[in-house]
Amino acid sequence: MNVGDRIRVKESVVVYHYPDHRNQPYDLQGMVGEIMGFATEWEGKTISANFPILVKFDNSKFRAHLKEHEIELA
Repeated sequence: MNVGDRIRVKESVVVYHYPDHRNQPYDLQGMVGEIMGFATEWEGKTISANFPILVKFDNSKFRAHLKEHEIELA
């Protein structure tokens, strides 16, 4: 997967920071978005992030960090 690739959330991923449902559980399964970046490096040092893939979802300003097994290419 690369920056700019279109992805779909294939597993149930519940978040509590979705703008329209703040502080309430919201399932991202089936949502489509675009990979914005990877959290693998910080200030020139390699890091191991728990959720390394940053995804911006369509029709919103919402972004989330996800794991590779939770998404698939759309």
